[in-house]
Amino acid sequence: MASVAGSLYATFLEFIDPSVAMLKESIFIFVIVILGGLANLYGSILGASFLILLPEALRFIGMPDNMAGYIRQIIYGLILIYLMLFRPQGFIGKYKP
Repeated sequence: MASVAGSLYATFLEFIDPSVAMLKESIFIFVIVILGGLANLYGSILGASFLILLPEALRFIGMPDNMAGYIRQIIYGLILIYLMLFRPQGFIGKYKP
């Protein structure tokens, strides 16, 4: 599945170089998986939907553009801290004692 996604992404970009997979994008994908729940396809879909729609929802608040990126990073950090403390298996992941 990863190779299909990579080939579709390469087709979309029309050019691939190592800068495409920088640390920021890798962390974003990692956060999607952590947010939804490991080894859970529906959790990953939920995590991706949430993290894609969050910046769009923040646009409607009407904050200045120079603050929007910082606010989004703060919200991502708070969500990750919450998940690490109270829900380490992710939103949809099953609890394993």
